[in-house]
Amino acid sequence: MSGLLKQPLKLALVQLATGADKAANLSRARSKVLEASKAGANLIVLPECFNSPYGTQYFPKYAEQLLPSPPPKDESPSFHALSELATEAKAYLLGGSIPEFDLKTKKYHNTSLLFSPAGKLLATHRKVHLFDIDIPGKISFHESEVLDPGNKVTLVDIPPYGRVGMAICYDVRFPELATIAARKGCFLMLYPGAFNLTTGKLHWELQARARAMDNQIFVAMCSPARDMDASYNAWGHSMVVDPNAEVMSEAAESEDTIYADLNDNKIEETRKGIPIYTQRRFDVYPDISKGKINFGAEMAK
Repeated sequence: MSGLLKQPLKLALVQLATGADKAANLSRARSKVLEASKAGANLIVLPECFNSPYGTQYFPKYAEQLLPSPPPKDESPSFHALSELATEAKAYLLGGSIPEFDLKTKKYHNTSLLFSPAGKLLATHRKVHLFDIDIPGKISFHESEVLDPGNKVTLVDIPPYGRVGMAICYDVRFPELATIAARKGCFLMLYPGAFNLTTGKLHWELQARARAMDNQIFVAMCSPARDMDASYNAWGHSMVVDPNAEVMSEAAESEDTIYADLNDNKIEETRKGIPIYTQRRFDVYPDISKGKINFGAEMAK
């Protein structure tokens, strides 16, 4: 046994349909999360910007204050809705991401929150790599017009299962985060994300499978449902990929919840068959997991 995943875990990705009404989004998320809980999910994931439309024009309007933590309910209804929902579902709940406003710095962030089955906030990840792209004739989008990036690698223990890594959407294009997570003992990388119809077709599945293959761990990518009437059209196709880079479960474009049963045997089997963990040449190149890394307060070691 690799020992990374201490016991089998049922993972659920909620490919949520969201709109302009935050309260309606939270209510819809609650319904879908409880549905996943009843299906036996131990860890449930919501998509990027699950409580709001996705777009730079929306971030200030929908942003919530998360600090100091826990925030007052009137400053962050999404925080409290997620905390209460995790308790009700009796499951770990990754609240995709929400727009955050830091009152102290006066800056906005794209922020993911992970809650325990007791409703306790376990980890916060601010999107490290902002989505700034220009593809002529296809799409131009610049998160940095409004958002500030996060500044840490986010790894967190979820007893009794093991350790997971958290990142958001565009973060998946930077393999260092997943490599560090895997070498620090994570069995799973979680990426709530909202790729668009251009980048989704090109790279969504490719990135998910590449991060799994590189590191021989599970990878989960959770998208919003596609809405062709929205100003930003998400790709959909939420998926779970196993350590051998095979797609275990995949949604289509519409609202759906997909499931995957994760177990340690798959990690062990993959690493025994292709033993890259014993074949790396750190005498030739550096081990990036041994460098100067900002893990933040959640990482115990």
